[in-house]
Amino acid sequence: MSDDGNNDRRERGRELMRQVYGWDFEPRTAFERQTVDHLFGEVWAVGKLPVRDRRLILIGLTAGSGQENVTGLQLDAAVRMGELDADDLRDIVVFLAHYAGWSRAAKLNTEVENLIARLGETERTDPEHPPLP
Repeated sequence: MSDDGNNDRRERGRELMRQVYGWDFEPRTAFERQTVDHLFGEVWAVGKLPVRDRRLILIGLTAGSGQENVTGLQLDAAVRMGELDADDLRDIVVFLAHYAGWSRAAKLNTEVENLIARLGETERTDPEHPPLP
């Protein structure tokens, strides 16, 4: 692939990371470059599914497979990006409990309630952010 192709893929990946996480990222290591170029520049970019739909799939997969750290990252980003609110998060917990199992849903519920509490506290002290419903 030409340098222009690599640059296009890198920029597409960086833009998708902004859409998914809400922050800019400049990769420095080989792993980070693969994450930006391949995962976000290609995998997240292919097809018609919007970021929110992809995120919901990822939340279900990671919650169901016990990857709480990834689930938590996605839940936090979904709320910050305005894709999900507190009611949505609680609905996800109940829905996934029936497919992923109650013990995993219990962990997810703890993560969700901690996130809601944390964001509520942050928003009360930061007038720039609207309150979490």
